[in-house]
Amino acid sequence: MIKQISILIVSVLLSAVLIACEKAPSTITLTYSIFFPPSHGQSEVGSEWAREIEKRSNGRVKINVFPGGTLTKANECYDGVVKGISDIGMSCFAYTRGRFPIMEAADLPLGYPNGKTATYTANAFYQKMKPKELDDVKVLYLHAHGPGLLHTTKPVRSLSDLKGMKIRSTGLSAKIVEALGATAVAMSQGETYEALQKGVVEGTFTPIETLKGWRQGEVIRYTTDCSQIGYTTTMFVVMNRDKWEALPQDIKTVFEAVSAEWINIHADTWDRLDVEGRQYSLGLKNEIIRISDSSNPEWVKAVDPIIDAFIKDTNQKGLPGDRAVTELRQLIETHRKQYAD
Repeated sequence: MIKQISILIVSVLLSAVLIACEKAPSTITLTYSIFFPPSHGQSEVGSEWAREIEKRSNGRVKINVFPGGTLTKANECYDGVVKGISDIGMSCFAYTRGRFPIMEAADLPLGYPNGKTATYTANAFYQKMKPKELDDVKVLYLHAHGPGLLHTTKPVRSLSDLKGMKIRSTGLSAKIVEALGATAVAMSQGETYEALQKGVVEGTFTPIETLKGWRQGEVIRYTTDCSQIGYTTTMFVVMNRDKWEALPQDIKTVFEAVSAEWINIHADTWDRLDVEGRQYSLGLKNEIIRISDSSNPEWVKAVDPIIDAFIKDTNQKGLPGDRAVTELRQLIETHRKQYAD
């Protein structure tokens, strides 16, 4: 009799465990590929986003973060998300130029004054345009750095000073360098320090945060603050479409809520990194040259053909290039007033 009771108790307990297991939601494990090195502020912020998702989902979501391009390289990140190599990815639209014809407009030299303006403009621009080029993923949010500026080994106070100089640049910034009358030399950020040190190039076109983040302040002497033609580089955080659709609705709500908050966190981080880069460079006794108000129109006029060419080429593809630029200019002005220095 005792044996039968014991067997009954064990059976009841096993049934209770099985029922509990059936009711308990399984953990959703996701991978996140980030192209920034792990020590970069934007990589750290991306990892914090993942931890916040885990926290607010009460542990139902686990996100394994792979920084430094260890899961997919920067130029392969988007395709990696589409193909399911990673579930989530952060990289730049500019690394696969031509694939995102509308979103590329956000990187034009339209005069971004800071990272906050650039980041909020990029997100608002995407919401307004809703380009089909991003329909194969779930866009969680975007962010963008502060103005790309000119950093050189000799002073550039006017366009005439820039003539013939060899300036490190890539992609869109290379077009800007050429439009300003210099010679563009393509190379990665990792190669730039040594190239400046050895005189292979005489300057670089990049956000000022790189002067500290990549130690380039040690091998330049001047920064020309040409933010009136400041370009940005727009970065995406996207999720595999099938993985997104498979998420329970309450988990989707968590992702969307945290992502909306992280737009501001990334924007603040970009501006903080720019301030740190500026202070680092000044601490090395480098000089920051501000273009005079009377010279501003000359610099703006020099890059106008880049914007005009974008509009023409995009329109010829049957896409609204003119509307894209008009929307961006309006959004930049709106956010410039809201997030003035």
